[in-house]
Amino acid sequence: MRKNSVKMIRINREFQRELSSLISMEVKDPRISPVTSVVSVDVAPDLKTSKVYISVLGDQKAQHDTLEGLKSAASFLRSQLAHNLNLRNTPELHFYVDQSIEYGVNMMQRIDEVIAEDEAAYGHDEEPDTDDEDYDDYDESDDPDDFGDPEK
Repeated sequence: MRKNSVKMIRINREFQRELSSLISMEVKDPRISPVTSVVSVDVAPDLKTSKVYISVLGDQKAQHDTLEGLKSAASFLRSQLAHNLNLRNTPELHFYVDQSIEYGVNMMQRIDEVIAEDEAAYGHDEEPDTDDEDYDDYDESDDPDDFGDPEK
């Protein structure tokens, strides 16, 4: 089975949906942050292993504790997935913290800082003037690449 086939995409989506539900409703480990979301799931084509990417709202300690809690609950989650999803094999779960959301927020803050520094250094520029004389003088009949009319 190919990695990006329609069937694999559907399996990944179902695993993500079920894991999100199980983590929020069924797992009672106090180490797991209540604001934990499953960002994506990559199930191997042979259905033996899966990589589960999670996002945790909080500091490094909350992320580490949530990851440890999920690793200890992996066998429970796997058995529940086997019960809820009708597949030949239920993959082994490997959890990873996804840093992409945190990275995006950090980059947006840096971009805002650079924009603020530029505005402070160079002043606030107005919107560019779109009233260009060269644009107003443009005539479509002067266009040499007019393919619409064969008589031109």
